[in-house]
Amino acid sequence: MKITVLVDNIGTGELVGEWGLSFYIEYQGKSFLLDAGGSGTFAENARKLGLNLENVDYAVLSHAHYDHADGMADFFERNRTAKLYLQESCQEDCWRVKEDRSMKYIGIRAGMLEEYRCRLRRVHGDMDICEGVRLVAHHTPHLEEAGAREQMFRKEGGAWVTDCFSHEQSLVFEVGDGIVILNSCSHGGADNIIREVAEEYPGKRIRAMIGGFHLHNKEDGYIRELARRIRKTGVEEICTGHCTGENGYRVLREELGDRVRQLRAGLELEYQEPGQEELKHQGPEWEEPETRCEKKI
Repeated sequence: MKITVLVDNIGTGELVGEWGLSFYIEYQGKSFLLDAGGSGTFAENARKLGLNLENVDYAVLSHAHYDHADGMADFFERNRTAKLYLQESCQEDCWRVKEDRSMKYIGIRAGMLEEYRCRLRRVHGDMDICEGVRLVAHHTPHLEEAGAREQMFRKEGGAWVTDCFSHEQSLVFEVGDGIVILNSCSHGGADNIIREVAEEYPGKRIRAMIGGFHLHNKEDGYIRELARRIRKTGVEEICTGHCTGENGYRVLREELGDRVRQLRAGLELEYQEPGQEELKHQGPEWEEPETRCEKKI
């Protein structure tokens, strides 16, 4: 299994960074696209990396925010066959409260879901995409509390409703005796997500949790407590970036040490079957990002 980061806040060399995430994943002869950032940047980076988006077999949207969804129009123009798997509740209806108490739209570009409706595959809860690959929805109760903390809302029938992140899902791959979890923003809590997925794979090693943890707006104490809960899950590696933020990454490293790695555009992660080389990190070095986008939602 090989994962290539197409877009992250951190760009390297000729690869442009933006506030968003996009992953190109190769697994058992199939290609997957998880998210497409907020523009066509992911596609241009894919071209520079020699990755052909026309060959993608499955596309997945992790949740209904613009910085993961709005590049999908560029993907649909380049790939004419792959379906986009998204949760049934994923709509163009996500907002957050700004510092001046006004509401800011942070959802999917208006009209995009209708424009590409024939390319969508709506998922209700959990679903196996193909052998060894599963979508896992949130099962943790009361996630509207996380929505209230983030001051994120959805508009339903003209009324504001606290976001419970029912539109968020994880993409999970079985690799030998373990699993690799990708969840691009982890609004439902990285520890909750690991636990939700682990319950569906009893006895499996949790080899990696990959994605953003939405810590850019959190105090150190909150991050340290989250790190302690993550440690208890038994996850072997964390690869994080995007909405985790620089300080969030720093504190996670302090608490969890070398098991925490930094995402960035162009990074390659390889997970092998048992008995082979366990894990390879390739692409740009960890310590010297060249460009960083700090736009936040």
